[in-house]
Amino acid sequence: MAHNGTPASIDAEIGRPSLASEAGAGAAVRAGARLLGVDLARGLAVLGMYAAHVGPDPREGGVEGFVMELTHGRSSALFAFLAGFSILLITGRRVPKVGQAGRQARVKILIRAGILLVIGTALTATGTKVEVILAYYGMYFLLALPFARLRAGALAVLAAVSALVLPQLVFLVSRDLGWADAVDRFDPLAWSGSRGDPIGSGDGIVGLLVTGNYPALSWMPFVFAGMAVARLDLAANLIRVRLAWTGVGLAVLGYGGSALALRVAPGVRERPGIMYAPWWSDMAEDPAGWRYQLGAMPHSETTLSIVANTGVALIVLIACLAACDGSRQFSKMATPLIAVGSMSLTAYVFHVVAIAILGFDVLPAGSLPVLLGLSAIIMMFAYCWSRFFRRGPLEWLLHRATTVAERVR
Repeated sequence: MAHNGTPASIDAEIGRPSLASEAGAGAAVRAGARLLGVDLARGLAVLGMYAAHVGPDPREGGVEGFVMELTHGRSSALFAFLAGFSILLITGRRVPKVGQAGRQARVKILIRAGILLVIGTALTATGTKVEVILAYYGMYFLLALPFARLRAGALAVLAAVSALVLPQLVFLVSRDLGWADAVDRFDPLAWSGSRGDPIGSGDGIVGLLVTGNYPALSWMPFVFAGMAVARLDLAANLIRVRLAWTGVGLAVLGYGGSALALRVAPGVRERPGIMYAPWWSDMAEDPAGWRYQLGAMPHSETTLSIVANTGVALIVLIACLAACDGSRQFSKMATPLIAVGSMSLTAYVFHVVAIAILGFDVLPAGSLPVLLGLSAIIMMFAYCWSRFFRRGPLEWLLHRATTVAERVR
């Protein structure tokens, strides 16, 4: 149970006493503040997905449109990036768990992955207009597990190599999907998520790996990058400064490199304005043919897009860590958002269900009042819940399901 009205930090997910619950968000020690900063970043990612789904359409332009465009794709990339943290918090963040503890941690990852696959597939099967990320999230956990014992340097190299190679592989494989249709016909996941029409289902094995909206082969670089950062000593200011500049460099390389490449590539026509630029915006027209790989649109899954969005994720994470570590007043003010991050699964499922109940047929729904209302509801709920419980409702159920791993010897 959290004390002093503050949310339990990420440590609560892995069974250790929460530093936030011991000291309070406003008086967190430096070690606890690091965990609060990760929860804050995750809270921003969740509310960013709220904004992308129900907020005003970026096509409306202006400052509001630009802010909404910032959330498209980048929020889900931050969510995937922080999946790397979740994996290492279970398997051992600075030092990998070994022996019985290591085996139990790996079983917990497997159970969580399976549950996320089931929840994501079930939500998709309801016919919601949201492109649900949870089943993909489960696949990320499965694919990352063999690499959970690597050091930070090896994980960083793995992230870089996968960002360079995998998008090209996905692009080539996706050019002829006749084989994918054949696999979907016999895939129980594809049948479950598609309500009887498995061909092209994003929740089938092929969709989760290659053809879906968050295909694992293109999104694993985010997870590996998050794992690499989680391995580091985030209490060290020098590490934070280097990560912040790395984030800036990656963002400039990704977006700037895409802008330059598209400018010099033959046959690329762009509409005027950043809101329609294929090096930045989801609203841009996809460059034709091989030129598509030069774009950095947030959901394009190109190498330059992955590099840019990883940079943005790093910048957000370091800013959150620094803010929570540097100001007690800020931590107090941000407590509701930190609480949302500490129960991100509950918060994410809530907004999917809410969108289904409200009956939005087109996303983004284009409603600022709905966005503000849903955000206020989940922050008030998370804040109040965290005053009495260490975990969110779905997080508690997930934790209970994984206790079977304690029987592993």
